[in-house]
Amino acid sequence: MTEPKIALGTWAWGDTASNRYFGDTLSATSLKPVVTAGMAHGFTLWDTAYAYGQGTAENLVGELLAPYPRESYQLSTKFTPRMAGTGDHEMADMLAGSLRRLRTDYVDLYWIHNPDDVEKWTPELIPLVQSGKVKRVGVSNHNLAQIKRANEILGKAGIQISAVQNHFSLLYRSSERAGIIDYCREHHITFYAYMVLEQGALTGHYDVDHPLPAGSERAKVYNAALPQLTKLTAAMKAIGERQNASIAEVATAYALAKGTTPIIGVTKEKYIASELRAEKVSLTPAEISQLEDLAAQTQVDTKGFWEAPMV
Repeated sequence: MTEPKIALGTWAWGDTASNRYFGDTLSATSLKPVVTAGMAHGFTLWDTAYAYGQGTAENLVGELLAPYPRESYQLSTKFTPRMAGTGDHEMADMLAGSLRRLRTDYVDLYWIHNPDDVEKWTPELIPLVQSGKVKRVGVSNHNLAQIKRANEILGKAGIQISAVQNHFSLLYRSSERAGIIDYCREHHITFYAYMVLEQGALTGHYDVDHPLPAGSERAKVYNAALPQLTKLTAAMKAIGERQNASIAEVATAYALAKGTTPIIGVTKEKYIASELRAEKVSLTPAEISQLEDLAAQTQVDTKGFWEAPMV
């Protein structure tokens, strides 16, 4: 199956009444139109993780994709070292839970979510690939040295990293500066960019007068930065208007122009059409340079609390 240009992310699907990172609690009923529209328009790669609500997102993905033939979509989920116990088979056990919630006997892409101990955890991917329960492997939030080391470890078993998933957006380009995107391109590794829309701050939906949802974790990070983003989002709006595209679509088009595969969190059906438009937006080198300059001028640091510096 050909990988789509844009993957659909389910981080926000993991919000619960007690864990409101994004600010909304979603249900299978409210998300069913998203899956229906996504599958109908070729968005067939669904990215999730046990860490997204301790299985909440995985359960929703599994339930909503169950009516579709398994070969018609791809599942991407993650092993999170920080959520592992002290047993002898923590990765295999976490994968078993993910498979159960996702209602499948294999995942197309299995990630190590954080590089907490590359030497310890990377070898545990090998038997999972050999068993057929994992088709391809990836690493997330790893720096270049950690990516190379993971590839060395896997290479002894004839396995190579297929994908890297790191935070990348107009406001956070550390993986580019660190040479990770170039490394991926040179080694035929797909670079998946998450937080391309910076959790809504680069969509145009929020500004000083319309802040992110009060009480959510993302509001604590981004609401204070909204004044600094005004010039950037104004330029994105102007560029988008020339191609009948929204601010969010320009942000996604930027990630595509950089040779990455954006993972876009979608919680409403209407956003599927938006991703289709984003794929058609073409940015000139001058427009890319303008946006990067304005983004740098904001001096906003959007590095997540879970991320280590890439450079």
